[in-house]
Amino acid sequence: MNRRSLILSVLALGVAGFGGAAWYVTRQASNTGGESIPPELASALERPYSPAFGPADAPVTIVEFFDPACEACRAFHPIVKDIMAQNPEQVRLVIRYTPFHGLPSETAIKILEAARMQDKFEQVLNALLINQNAWAAHGAPDLQKIGAIAAGAGLDLDLALEQIKSPDVVAIFNQDRTDVETVGVRQTPTFFVNGKPLDPFGEAELRQLVAAEVAAVGG
Repeated sequence: MNRRSLILSVLALGVAGFGGAAWYVTRQASNTGGESIPPELASALERPYSPAFGPADAPVTIVEFFDPACEACRAFHPIVKDIMAQNPEQVRLVIRYTPFHGLPSETAIKILEAARMQDKFEQVLNALLINQNAWAAHGAPDLQKIGAIAAGAGLDLDLALEQIKSPDVVAIFNQDRTDVETVGVRQTPTFFVNGKPLDPFGEAELRQLVAAEVAAVGG
């Protein structure tokens, strides 16, 4: 077995203890009513460590509870990017990990955190989503392809193998899992815009909610 195969095998095995039992998505409605999340739950929407895109002081924040193995998340990725491109100074995106698809999701999350340590997060995220069918096929996932795809996007797999052992990576995963349960997320993607849940769910509804929040802050 060569070094790269060994790395991928260890990664696939190591992730088994990373998140405990597999999670499964239940397609139910998210928080309803369109009102802001209760203040006592607001801290669970965003953490200081959460991956984010856009200006840190942007007046409008989209929080996306995101599963890298989720087909709907892949479909919404370019939509969210387009919304941000149209509002480059007003909107930021915060990603919260939501591994509802078990081992493939958890493995991809570990790879993404290693990519973030190597300043390759966006490149690896885009590559994993573009090639999602190659590694996250429901019923026949291929965990080794996750590492291969990430390496193709510039990730140093040897270094990643060491980085994913960091207690910080495990802590991030566990906190996000707790926050998913606290907020009551039941499907991915689930969006909040300035604390307001997207309900009903849809592309037009997301665009409208963001536009309304941008207008409200004078954007």
